[in-house]
Amino acid sequence: MDGFEIIDPRFKALVLPNAPLETLGDGFRWLEGPVWFADLDCLLVSDLPNDRILCWTESGGVSVFRQPSGFANGHTRDRQGRLIGCSHRDRCVTRTELDGTITILADRYQGKRLNAPNDVVCKSDGSLWFSDPLYGISTDYEGGKQMSELPPTLYRLDPNGDLTVVADDFDGPNGLCFSPDESRLYVAESGAQFASDPVQHIRVFDVVDKRLTNARVFHTISPGFADGFCCDEDGRIWSSAADGVHCIHPSGVLLGKIKVPSVVSNLTFGGRHRSRLFLCASHTLYAIYTNVRGAARP
Repeated sequence: MDGFEIIDPRFKALVLPNAPLETLGDGFRWLEGPVWFADLDCLLVSDLPNDRILCWTESGGVSVFRQPSGFANGHTRDRQGRLIGCSHRDRCVTRTELDGTITILADRYQGKRLNAPNDVVCKSDGSLWFSDPLYGISTDYEGGKQMSELPPTLYRLDPNGDLTVVADDFDGPNGLCFSPDESRLYVAESGAQFASDPVQHIRVFDVVDKRLTNARVFHTISPGFADGFCCDEDGRIWSSAADGVHCIHPSGVLLGKIKVPSVVSNLTFGGRHRSRLFLCASHTLYAIYTNVRGAARP
């Protein structure tokens, strides 16, 4: 199957040999944070170093949704369908209200400023879980150099506004994804940005009520490392990698790859049946139809 690498025979049924990798737009600086809006039939995505959020539609192509964006990175939607975003420049998690106004949900922990929230996911109880590494304040390219006041941390923000540390033993917590039944939380450990030999793998935790337990290494991406990923409805992880997209069984076994010409940073399922995979690949936005559906919101 041209364009795919079948490592485990089970992968063959998950992809479509007649569905090509499609270019939806190019000429961007570095794409991140894709989120699908099924009710509006559009994809929002961050062109991070250009300090803007883009909107893609099938009929209209790519347009600017918001600029400046506070050097927005990861996005999700809350239980009411509102856009939740991570701002590097402003060092906060925001919510875009239905009238377009922006509310800051979290920017400090115990009086100290957050670093640069990177990715965020919403649980069915309305809580928001987000990663807060140093990446966005370490360079001027993705937000602007600023002093760190807190260590790299993974937080949970409850609907009542309480902010709680759920894991603090990361060098660089990055992409996040709940399993379809929310019994697991997958977290990308992307390591210290300028380390000569950074720790880089996907970790998984068991989710027990509002706590994370039983931390372990789930899978190590090669080549490259996991930046962002998403789950399909059967719990397989579809992860970014240096050579494209890697599909990983819930047991941690690599099933196969979708080959992409440039490094993939993040991805999400969308489209009419949640079976179209949108890929943020460096300077290009791609999409490819699959034979699986992305996990539905519980």
